[in-house]
Amino acid sequence: MIINMKTLEELHKIREEKRKELEIRVNTNLDTREKHILVCHGTGCTSSKSMQILENFKKIIKEKNIENVRVIKTGCFGLCAKGPIVIIRPEDTFYAMVTPNDCEEIIQTHIIEGKRVERLLCKDIDGKLVNSLDELNFYKKQKRIALKNCGVINPENIDEYIAFDGYKALEKVLLSMTSEEVIDVIKKSGLRGRGGAGFPTGQKWELTKVQENEQKYVVCNADEGDPGAFMDRSILEGDPHSVLEAMAIAAYVIGASKGYIYVRAEYPIAVKRLTIAIEQAREYGILGKNIFGTDFSFDIEIRLGAGAFVCGEETALLESIEGKRGQPRVKPPYPAACGLWGKPTLINNVETYANIAQIILKGADWFSSIGTEKSKGTKVFALGGNVNNIGLVEVPMGTTLREIVYDIGGGIPNGREFKAAQTGGPSGGCIPKEHLDTPIDYESLKEIGSMMGSGGLIVMDDTKCMVSLAKFYLEFTVSESCGKCNPCRIGTKRMLEILEKLCDGKGEEADIYKLEKLAVNVQKSSVCGLGQSAPNPVISTIKYFRDEFKEHAIEKQCRALECKAMSKITIDPEKCKGCGLCQKRCPVQAIQGEGRDKRVINQEKCIKCGTCLTSCPFHAIGN
Repeated sequence: MIINMKTLEELHKIREEKRKELEIRVNTNLDTREKHILVCHGTGCTSSKSMQILENFKKIIKEKNIENVRVIKTGCFGLCAKGPIVIIRPEDTFYAMVTPNDCEEIIQTHIIEGKRVERLLCKDIDGKLVNSLDELNFYKKQKRIALKNCGVINPENIDEYIAFDGYKALEKVLLSMTSEEVIDVIKKSGLRGRGGAGFPTGQKWELTKVQENEQKYVVCNADEGDPGAFMDRSILEGDPHSVLEAMAIAAYVIGASKGYIYVRAEYPIAVKRLTIAIEQAREYGILGKNIFGTDFSFDIEIRLGAGAFVCGEETALLESIEGKRGQPRVKPPYPAACGLWGKPTLINNVETYANIAQIILKGADWFSSIGTEKSKGTKVFALGGNVNNIGLVEVPMGTTLREIVYDIGGGIPNGREFKAAQTGGPSGGCIPKEHLDTPIDYESLKEIGSMMGSGGLIVMDDTKCMVSLAKFYLEFTVSESCGKCNPCRIGTKRMLEILEKLCDGKGEEADIYKLEKLAVNVQKSSVCGLGQSAPNPVISTIKYFRDEFKEHAIEKQCRALECKAMSKITIDPEKCKGCGLCQKRCPVQAIQGEGRDKRVINQEKCIKCGTCLTSCPFHAIGN
């Protein structure tokens, strides 16, 4: 129900006044006594008691009757490895790993006495204390477009979104642009779908627009199912209105009056903030009838998914919204012609939509100047695995894998060596160290047997087994297969059985060739893109790490000691320094030796957990 319809004049006034009030968030040179304490409320920090941190700040400020200090909940700052994060503006002081017990000290020392709390200041990988975000290597090579407002605004306050030019693009489109002009801008910008396939966004909008039908739909695919991926979730948690605004623009362009956001129920914070954002937009008249006094009407509903990976495939997603079992449809026809309930439907993912408003406001040339010739703009990655700076990063297309892993990610922990990176999740491929300088864009990744995917980027060090990695992704795919087509349902299961044989020390060299042949058949004959890309992790690991597959098949050895059926962990007496660190950490007391003696592993007691392997600073432990 519309409670408080805002006129355009009122929205302009909110934008002007609120922007002045919030200038403190972005202008570190502002001369003011006012302080804004920004507390990260992304899922990661929330799980580490950031909600209690925020409440403690508010309570202490009230008890001490402190004026000119505001405590703001924000979305994710990106550097999840340092959470919970608290940033104080305008001086941009960055406090890391804050606990609820630290709030009193921060208020007393920083706010009242005007001195920084040194022990809580964020440290870079080199141990250097940093005073602000800009000093951290993690942020230096990033360029935030889709994540522009994350960590800056309160995602539950529409006025703050409006203050940072929110809904200005929608106003521009409705009042001064034709649908053809909007499509032309999106096409010239070079924006491609960020959900994985990289289909040109403007072309998809145009294909849906030209369909003649009284009812059309706009859908947001927020079903983010890749292991380790949290890009879309973070955007919905930190800047939900950017998605709503883009969906409204898309609806105007194609002639739709109804939109759906399909988001998995495992994202409770994202669902809550989306719900709040939709209610606020309706109250302001930004969703609903006759938006901004025009004859354009549009509204959005949320549909919750139950966590099926296959529902990330656009036609399976449509089936689920319709209340059916999530299984892909045979294409063609494509959703642009026959989508939701048989009507023309436009589907883009969260990150794609998050770019739209800024492209409209800043122009196609601005966006296309970022990135590479064929891959324009930026890409958001969930950087995880064996890397120091785990978190959310947004970099220009064409940034190399080396830059992401070492300059932004801070390198590999514990002095280990980079071995590989998996991009694109279960649908992607493995990138070995010889391709560390590969630019991250659609074409370059495809050339080396990987893909962009939705943006998961898992880094692996030299303790990881590539055969076991391929098995991990096949286990996921087999578990998540919808079962509609034989190649995916049966083919991936047979591939998994072969990988299990290899990891159990029961495989043969011929199994490697069987794997390759099966992979090609599954690729060529599966119904949907998920089945067609399911063999990618296997194909790429065999291509770049065939020697490890041969070791498993012929020598019955796993050099990384992950495949326990074949592992025999030993200590090299030449490298062992007798420090005893491995002995202290062994959970079953299988390591023997006293004082500075060389340590020895009792093979009867050893459970091959690998704890000693990762704890030895001298790399003296191995096969």
